[in-house]
Amino acid sequence: MRESVSRVRLFDGPLDLSWHHCATTSDFIADVFALRFQSSRNDYREVRHSIGYLVNELIENAVKFRAPGEITIEAAIESESFKIKVSNVVDIETTAKFQNLLSEITAGDPGELLIQRIEENAADPQTTNSGLGLLTLMSDYGASLAWVFSPADERDQVRLETYASIVVSSETYN
Repeated sequence: MRESVSRVRLFDGPLDLSWHHCATTSDFIADVFALRFQSSRNDYREVRHSIGYLVNELIENAVKFRAPGEITIEAAIESESFKIKVSNVVDIETTAKFQNLLSEITAGDPGELLIQRIEENAADPQTTNSGLGLLTLMSDYGASLAWVFSPADERDQVRLETYASIVVSSETYN
């Protein structure tokens, strides 16, 4: 993200407060970045929705699985892509579970894996960590996703950086 990067920080607080702010924060970011598409009402709506869904999913995951600490969101539009990086700290156990999930959901066609996971969830409603949100981003929104795990300042914690990009251009929505 070399061009103008916007940064938002969510500071540690009660889960319900942070949870409530996921939608508000993602709506704000989507509004800001969709402004350049306001000349076409349809483009604006589509871009705003796509960015909002992507950002909300990544922030919700960061809030849901984080260790205590802030969440940093950095976003930019470069060429015809919206790019985002969400950084937070997770504990070692969460890291291992998430890495296992990532190895499963990145091992095949996202559309097929999404249907498979939906069927598994329908058969067992107690299923957790299904990856449905990430699979939906890859399958339905064409999101490119990447993750970087690195040591955190605190012992037994890992800094997780989630990177995502989606195409946002007038041609995409016409």
